[in-house]
Amino acid sequence: MSGRALADLVGTGPLLLDFDGPVCSIFAGYPAPRIAAKLVALLDVEGVEIPPEVRSEGDPLAVLRWVGETCSLDMTTAVERALCAAELQGAATATPTPFGHEVILGAHARGIPVGVVSNNSAMAIEAYLMTYNLAAYVTPIVGRAYANPRRMKPDPGPVLDAARILGAEPGSCVLVGDSLSDIQAAHAAGVAAIGYANRAWKVDAFAGAEIVVTSMGDIAEVLSPLPTIPPRGIDLP
Repeated sequence: MSGRALADLVGTGPLLLDFDGPVCSIFAGYPAPRIAAKLVALLDVEGVEIPPEVRSEGDPLAVLRWVGETCSLDMTTAVERALCAAELQGAATATPTPFGHEVILGAHARGIPVGVVSNNSAMAIEAYLMTYNLAAYVTPIVGRAYANPRRMKPDPGPVLDAARILGAEPGSCVLVGDSLSDIQAAHAAGVAAIGYANRAWKVDAFAGAEIVVTSMGDIAEVLSPLPTIPPRGIDLP
């Protein structure tokens, strides 16, 4: 990765961040497999026939996606409601990603708009940002479309929504994400993608991104406040 190339990519237009990964680990205190099992149990109560691969799924978003593709709107809404409640609970015990907060603050200090585009619920994202006094620095928050999982990334709609709210051309934005769906959504929207490879296998998997970083610290370093240079002839105390 070229530091100069990274600086060119994140130093101008709006910076869009995925939430779970680049900003925090939302399921650190309330593990995702436990939430997925809770959603499956809800489907069992309602008598939904569940295939084995869904029953053993550890990603609650994948369970919701399956429900949206195969079940009624009422059932999708019920699962959505349960997942929103679980994410809100998870936000209270989420673990900040190293340097994720510094990226937000560094971009703000440089006058670069920061938005969040996530498959998590906006309510959970807002709760987390408020807990860490970051809400004032992040606009917009584009979370999961309620009870409409087809609109989750890799659908480019949420990314385009964020650019529209910011009044920015998609080509001026860059999205930082830790999944292939983030990169696919960004490119489908005409937005540059930075792959945050927080697992070793992702480095090669994210080869399609404009740049791959293994630490949010790489981006935070680029966005660190500019040094103050005193006028010539004036000595600092």
